[in-house]
Amino acid sequence: MIEFVYVGIFYVILALMLLYRVLKGPSVVDRAVAADSIDILTAIALIVFSIYSNRSIYLDIALVLAILGFLGTVLIARYLEGRL
Repeated sequence: MIEFVYVGIFYVILALMLLYRVLKGPSVVDRAVAADSIDILTAIALIVFSIYSNRSIYLDIALVLAILGFLGTVLIARYLEGRL
C-alpha cells in the first residue's frame, strides 16, 4: 500500500514540472506537449487509483480523459498548422 503513496508523490512532482513548462514554455508547441503530458499523467493516476480502490469506474474515466486529451492535442496541432 505504501507504494501507491510513493507513486502518487512521484506523479505530483512530474505534474509540477510539466506545469512549469506549460506556464513558461519557449513556444506554443512545447506548451501543448506539456499539457498533453499532464493529461496522460492524470489518466495514469486514475488507473493507479482504480487499482488501489478496486473500483472500475475510474478506468472508464481515465479512458474518456485520455481520448479527450488526444482530441484536444490534435485540434491544437491543426490550429497551429493553419488548417482549422
